Amino acid sequence: MVAREKKVREESKSAASEYLKKAADNYDQMLTAFHTENWNAAATLAVQCAISSADAICVFDKGVRSVSQDHFDVCDLVARLPRDGAQEKAKQLRKIIARKNMVQYECRSMNRSDADDMVKVTVRVYQWVDECLSK
Repeated sequence: MVAREKKVREESKSAASEYLKKAADNYDQMLTAFHTENWNAAATLAVQCAISSADAICVFDKGVRSVSQDHFDVCDLVARLPRDGAQEKAKQLRKIIARKNMVQYECRSMNRSDADDMVKVTVRVYQWVDECLSK
């Protein structure tokens, strides 16, 4: 069996700050939505924050980001970064992305527990990326 090639796009490492800005905007709005008990919005923004955070760290470290239709491919990129914690953050990112379809495309609404789980994991991923890029 041949491994499929991951689709990536080269980007200037200076673009990492723009992806982090997107992540930060989604992060702030995710927390606002969570605190106002808007569970669907909080979960949707968690997904967006996590993906933008992953793009930021991948562009910063490797000058590439995933452009694959399979959002799980970004998890593999993060796992291969030469950073302490990259494997763990890739697992956390995978948890968030695993819920993407449920959050954005299924008719079932999020509840407090669903949103709480997603927000907690997203906070960990975002804060790790923010700290890495701040050094």
